[in-house]
Amino acid sequence: MASQCDTARVFMSGRSQAVRLPKAYRFASDSVRIRREGACVILEPIEEGWAWLDALHEMGPLDADAVEAATEVQGEQSRPELNVFA
Repeated sequence: MASQCDTARVFMSGRSQAVRLPKAYRFASDSVRIRREGACVILEPIEEGWAWLDALHEMGPLDADAVEAATEVQGEQSRPELNVFA
């Protein structure tokens, strides 16, 4: 998959490093998830609400393992160390 390659300006904002994203790369939310893979820094939007499920549904039916995990009923747990909150 070929991807477009643009550049962005890196600058200091107070004691933090910041990147001015070109208009085509703007995020619709106020926060992003950030992770590092080797020398790459990856920014991903944090999905709000449940709209991301529509994209999952469009990928086709879930496999048996996914359905089992989603429908599994968890039994009640005994956690006496948490009784201090009762």
